[in-house]
Amino acid sequence: ILDLGCGDARFGVELLDEGAENYTGIEGSKRMFQEASHHLNKTNGFVYHSSLEDWDFAKHKMDLVVSRLVFHYIKDLYNVFQGVYDTLRDNGRFIFSVQHPLLLASFKSATSSGKRTDWIVDKYFSIGERTEPWIGKEVVKYHRTIEEYVRLLKQAGFKVTDLREGMPKQENFQHEEEFERRKRIPLFLILSCEK
Repeated sequence: ILDLGCGDARFGVELLDEGAENYTGIEGSKRMFQEASHHLNKTNGFVYHSSLEDWDFAKHKMDLVVSRLVFHYIKDLYNVFQGVYDTLRDNGRFIFSVQHPLLLASFKSATSSGKRTDWIVDKYFSIGERTEPWIGKEVVKYHRTIEEYVRLLKQAGFKVTDLREGMPKQENFQHEEEFERRKRIPLFLILSCEK
């Protein structure tokens, strides 16, 4: 298993505990790389400090590639998708999540403090860079439509096998009010693909 943008690699430890034969994490943050190295110590897992754009996918062969909430930070996503395709064995799987494109289309509603009760969707079909206010700083993300994600995957050679938007389930919420609020807009887009 290859985990792109693995963070502290706790997910990798979980995968290894569940029976994964090998786990490799790629992490661009030095601090998260160090955390991941610590968590993977004395396991059959490895972590490399590299950006996804610089990673040499061709040197490795994987059965499964995963990524959680990373690709909306990458400008040239097609080359990463092509690298993932090249690293997968025949019939290999690629599963990833991103922040839902409805949330990335416009950050106008992100400027208010507290829990959001309304969301502004604007410039949805204008693909490209967005600057989001986040804890007193600004973070650059790249907005893509759902259609654009699927197009890039197909262009890289993938067959899209499933698409989910993280529909909330009532049993995951203690309060009805929060459950109703979470049903108003999707937070995540999850895609599953095969080579």
